[in-house]
Parts: sequence; C-alpha cells; structure tokens
Amino acid sequence: MTELRQNLITRDWVIIATERAKRPDDFTKPQKSQIVIPSYQPDCPFCLGNEHLTGPESFRLKDNNSWKVRAVPNKYPALTPIGEKVRNIEKTFRSMAGVGFHEVIIEHPLHHVTIPLLDIKDILNILRVYRLRYSHIKQDKRIQTILIFKNHGKGAGTSLEHPHSQLAATPIVPYQLRIRIQEAMRYFDDTGECLFCRTLADELAAEERIIYASKHFVAFIPYAALSPFHTWIFPRRHSSSFDEITESEMLDLADNLKTVLGKLYYGLNNPDYNYIIRSIPTDEQRTDYFHWYLAIVPRVSLTAGFEMGSGMFINTAVPEENAAFLRSVEIPK
Repeated sequence: MTELRQNLITRDWVIIATERAKRPDDFTKPQKSQIVIPSYQPDCPFCLGNEHLTGPESFRLKDNNSWKVRAVPNKYPALTPIGEKVRNIEKTFRSMAGVGFHEVIIEHPLHHVTIPLLDIKDILNILRVYRLRYSHIKQDKRIQTILIFKNHGKGAGTSLEHPHSQLAATPIVPYQLRIRIQEAMRYFDDTGECLFCRTLADELAAEERIIYASKHFVAFIPYAALSPFHTWIFPRRHSSSFDEITESEMLDLADNLKTVLGKLYYGLNNPDYNYIIRSIPTDEQRTDYFHWYLAIVPRVSLTAGFEMGSGMFINTAVPEENAAFLRSVEIPK
C-alpha cells in the first residue's frame, strides 16, 4: 500500500509509491556504446596547458610538477564581487544588486576522470580547496550563504565535460535553507536535541537505510527520501559550518564520497547526479541546532505536475530497498 512519510529536516511529505515502485536496478542508466573520452581536449578551458582560457585564478593547489586543483571565476557568473549589498524596496517590489561570488573548482588536470575513479588523495585535494575557498570567501561581510555543489552529467545541468564543481556565495539566505534552520531551531527548543544528530542516531540504530559508515561520516538514504537513491552524508561530530572540518575528517569524507559515488557509478551505470554541501549561514558558526551535511541527488527520475502543484514528492523507489541495493554493489579494486 502507498505510504506517506515526512522528512523532519526538510518538512516535506513524501509519497512512497509502493504500488508502482520500481526495483533498484530499474534505475540503471541504459548502456550505450562506449565513447572514449580523451585525457586532453585542445578546446577545453579546464585542461592542463589551457589555463589562459579561464582568466585569472582565485586559487591553485599544486605540487612541484603541476597544479592539482584550480579555482577560477565562472565565465558566466550568476553573481559578481563588485558592488554593495543594498536592498531596494518599493511597495511589493524588492530587489538587490547581484553581489557575491561564483567560482568554478577544476577538480583535476585530466579531462576524462571522475570522482569515483580518482585516488583518495585527489579527492582529498578537492575537499581541501572547497574548505580553503569557503573560509576565504566567508570573510566578506556581504556574504550570508556559501553553497558548494557539483553537477555531473547533462541531466544534472553540466555544460562542460571536464570534472569540476562550483561555489556560489550569495548576499542573502535562500528561503529553503532559512526554513530548514527554523525547523531545526524549533526541534531543539522542543527537545533539547539537534534534529540532525537525532536523525543520524535513529538511522544508525535502524541500520536498514545505511549505505556506508566510516570513522567520521555516515552515508544513508533518509527514511523519507525525496527521490530514488537520494543520499545524505552526515558527519558524526556535531558541527554547523563546513569550514570546521578537520584534516582527518576530510580524509575520511574523501573515502566516504568515493565509496558512495562508486556504488552509484557501478550499480547504476554512472548516473547523472548533483551533490550539494549544506552549511549554516556565514554570520553564524557554532550552533546547537544545525549540522552541516552533503546531499547527493541522482537524476534518475523526473518531477512533474503533481510535485509542482502540491510541493510534495512522489518517490517511486523504497528507501530501504535502494540502500540494500547500494550496499550490495561491489566496487572493483
């Protein structure tokens, strides 16, 4: 029978459509003829040797031989660092200058690599640059929210094949994040507990939706997952802001991220996906009620009229079955 479940963190009600639920392997991306992706593309602005095509760098992580990760301004930025944070209000019309930062984080010099196939040290380098850019941009008093995200595949919104992530820093707190913070505060006021820590403890106790648990992080499909294979990676240590992650935690997160994305890569044939690091607004740092985390959203289903009209989600996959499927996926050594 169809079941409605509520996600307490997002406050969304989700319909788990068991009557028309698909088997986990039904979401596997169709196998296409193998297209060999070269390690270098002459016209790719992110490839090694084409650095002049991206303009001035924001940051470069390098060794004695070459760069490992680069951060550059987005060529077509949604936000720009020039200007003041001024609100304009006239009757019901409100606006603000598009002040902020929009950077591309080029994850590797080679064109044909992808995170689940990288060495742990390469993923660690990416996370280091995430933290360094987050900490640096956070100092700008105009900025209130910093989002770090990755679009993998055309279905997830990427336009360039070369492996990269993005960082967007906005002068406001987006409504979706504000609502989650308010709900987390309400839960803490009612119970004296962090909602995220409680959720993690309950998922660890239930075990059935856990995908992978490492020393510092736990990856699981939430009880009321909004879509098939929607995955959260929570730090075990309570921390509100991503830039508080330690070096040992980053190494562990690199392992956890590689493992989860590897299970998606081999289990669902390299699906398109987005991942997002959700962190507290920059004018707050340490709170008792908010817990940063990383969300992975495989693009294996579509939203349609019901979702847009109701604000509810229909998940045609059972979270427990999806988690069991991913646990069973063997990653080649």
